[in-house]
Amino acid sequence: MKILGISAFYHDSAAAIIDDSEILAVAQEERFTRVKHDPSFPHNAVKYCLDYAGVSIDDLDAVVFYDKPLLKFERLLETYYGNSPKGLLSFLAAMPVWIKEKMFLKKLIRDELKRVGSYDKKKLKLLFPEHHLSHAASAFYPTNFSKAAILTIDGVGEWATASICYGEENQISILKELHFPHSLGLLYSAVTYFTGFKVNSGEYKLMGLAPYGNPDSIDLVRYIDIIKTKLVDIKEDGSILLNQEYFNYATELTMVNEHKWEALFGFPRRKSESLLEQHHCDLALAIQQVTEEVVISMAKEAKRLTGASNLCLAGGVALNCVANGKLQNANIFDNIYIQPAAGDAGGALGAALAARHISFDQPRNYTTDYDHMQGAYLGPEFSMLDIEKMARKYQANFQCCENFEQVAEQTAELLATGNVIGWFQGRMEFGPRALGNRSIIADARNPEMQKKLNLKIKYREGFRPFAPSVLMEDAAKFFDLESESPYMLLVQPVRKERQNQLPDDYNELSLLDKLYFLRSDIPSITHIDYSARIQTVHKETNPRYWSLINEFKALTGYGVIVNTSFNVRGEPIVCTPEDAYKCLMRTEMDYLVIGHYIFNKMEQPQWKETLDWKKEFVLD
Repeated sequence: MKILGISAFYHDSAAAIIDDSEILAVAQEERFTRVKHDPSFPHNAVKYCLDYAGVSIDDLDAVVFYDKPLLKFERLLETYYGNSPKGLLSFLAAMPVWIKEKMFLKKLIRDELKRVGSYDKKKLKLLFPEHHLSHAASAFYPTNFSKAAILTIDGVGEWATASICYGEENQISILKELHFPHSLGLLYSAVTYFTGFKVNSGEYKLMGLAPYGNPDSIDLVRYIDIIKTKLVDIKEDGSILLNQEYFNYATELTMVNEHKWEALFGFPRRKSESLLEQHHCDLALAIQQVTEEVVISMAKEAKRLTGASNLCLAGGVALNCVANGKLQNANIFDNIYIQPAAGDAGGALGAALAARHISFDQPRNYTTDYDHMQGAYLGPEFSMLDIEKMARKYQANFQCCENFEQVAEQTAELLATGNVIGWFQGRMEFGPRALGNRSIIADARNPEMQKKLNLKIKYREGFRPFAPSVLMEDAAKFFDLESESPYMLLVQPVRKERQNQLPDDYNELSLLDKLYFLRSDIPSITHIDYSARIQTVHKETNPRYWSLINEFKALTGYGVIVNTSFNVRGEPIVCTPEDAYKCLMRTEMDYLVIGHYIFNKMEQPQWKETLDWKKEFVLD
């Protein structure tokens, strides 16, 4: 049974194809179009999935869209009607799109599929599970859990903004839902907006900014009190009520009432790219702590309702790896599994899996593998011929190694001598994290590397932290981590014995002075609160990446390196060898390693741009 899943028309559109219970291929449209968070119909991703599976549209048993558009339309109409005449401009902007396109989504999907390939309309079966059911399916079915509580939290689907479900064998039951306009995801996005970051993109920046908040600050205590008394009422079961007097997202074109928020917090909304001040950091820490409180309360309610020992997480809020780490430490569940593409892109996979197991009532196929996501290495891969064609196009100079052992040895030596390397191997990762196949890598011991990577490679804000990739066997030597973390979705502390003591006046230091204080013997991946967003690397899942880090360990004694996504700010993660070579030449990266090929930046011909790439990629 072959099923195609699709998510589209909001943000992070994607396509996925499964064959029985096997996940064959999944990819986000942004990787092909080079438009970050591309919401358009995923023509390229669909074509890739069909090509990889070796099937046509007529061979599919079903095509599944990740939510119910008419139910979402009902929510929009009821919201505008309930708040009228407020929201007229937003209503006038939204309705033409809905009436022209989304009201007739079945026809739109059929028409868009025609652009991928011809097919028999009569044979095409279209299905539409609810948004949060797609999220729940994406997290539960790839596991080997026969039973699990499932918690999904995001901005909003149709009506639901969070759900607690129970998965047992091939079925999922929805036990409890939180409904719009009350949403933890939208609350976090509202603070993202007020602190000057882009909604649906900058939330991870807010999470990274939070540790710069002063935990002993009077302002922090005041901000938490304001949030919990004026903005949100938090119930014991984790459900919340947002005071709509302070929010605009339901009916307007902005997230919050800026005048009222300024009166509450004592400072105006920060302009994008302007200076970050301590009050921004303190507010970021306040909303992070409130978010963690709500997530843990929701998880406790999921435990109470299900009695399960396993928990599955999905939805955009499940990408908050700091909250995930706190949830893990709360020991509410024995095991926690987080879908690596927890946001809307993962809905494409969840839709396909929900159709197979619920709509078609097909059983799950358990294997000895814990995780059927295959390390999330589910995207396109490229041959030696593809790499050489790219090199000929750009007259690029390279060294071709005889075998991968030679590649790993040479790359490890380059890392140990302070070079920054674009690392491109095998199938592209699915989800927002680079996991060692489309990564920029460096030496975690180097005290200058965090600054260099942010300012000269990624061209992004200097406060942003970097993640470690660590051999699973060595993870406990570096971090207080008691489990696997293959998808970089858990934050835990660097071990105490590796930490450097903070100066007495640390909390009085400026943001940059805090940033560049050397906090451990692996300073480039140690955030200012001594935490790290950890990726454990497993030989069984990614033998090439594991071998590289193991070679680095043989040279240095450290089985850990810096791993950040292979892109610059505003650009999607690279997909093709050509994308990777362009990124090498546009930055101050030192080397590019694709397959067995090593490109030294110093040996390349002069790079000429046909357009300003910094304008090509809109800042996120």
